[in-house]
Amino acid sequence: MSDHTTQFTGDVPGYYDRYLGPVLFEPYAADLVSRLPDGDGLRVLETACGSGILTRRIREALPDSATLVATDLNEAMVDYARAAVLDERISWQTADAQALPFEDGAFDVLACQFGLMFLPDKPLGFREARRVLAPGGRLLASVWRPLEENEYALTAHRHVARLFPEDPPRFFETPFGYCDRAALTGDLTAGGWEEFHFDDVSFASPSPTATELATGFILGSPLAFQLLERGADLPALITDLAAELAQLGGAEPFTANLAATVITALR
Repeated sequence: MSDHTTQFTGDVPGYYDRYLGPVLFEPYAADLVSRLPDGDGLRVLETACGSGILTRRIREALPDSATLVATDLNEAMVDYARAAVLDERISWQTADAQALPFEDGAFDVLACQFGLMFLPDKPLGFREARRVLAPGGRLLASVWRPLEENEYALTAHRHVARLFPEDPPRFFETPFGYCDRAALTGDLTAGGWEEFHFDDVSFASPSPTATELATGFILGSPLAFQLLERGADLPALITDLAAELAQLGGAEPFTANLAATVITALR
């Protein structure tokens, strides 16, 4: 079967933004924005911008003299974000974080929220981030802690695996599988970074219902394609997963206990 791990296409961006964005990504967007340096004329690049959740918050926090370029590998995500975040002060562009189409030293800050985990060559991604930052520039990035520390996701991972024991969908292993400090340190160092540190950040974040979070996981991520290939009944799966999630964090509202690591690296 094909690997749809990075395929955020079709209707996925809309479900992702509506059902996953508020509960999983908004808390860390606010945290990352709080780490932005001060300064007029700041030049900010965002990679893996997704549906524009962090993009909106960065632009709101920046003075008018600052510039913001938001990029994502998936054209469908960029198109969705451009329509969802109506701000002429944002420049949108499709771009590969491993081959950024920008000159050396073109930016002062590079922000990447939950995108590094999807890069096939992570040291190359770190190297590209460093290349496009000016001396004194800052990389701000977040990665999820492991599934065991994000039990809502572990529950969903185990639920779909039980349905297809001979060929379980493995999507969750990618976003929640890049958290080992030694691996992060090795990849940053291989990418040329010398000064960096890690902060573990946790939130108890509400979703209006367990069903909405289940809908986001099943329809708002590349997991949808992996399930369809296996002939899954998606509406029935949403109902069953919601019931299991409700046992973990409540049916209405559902509370997700989130755990992630924020990386700060200085050029």
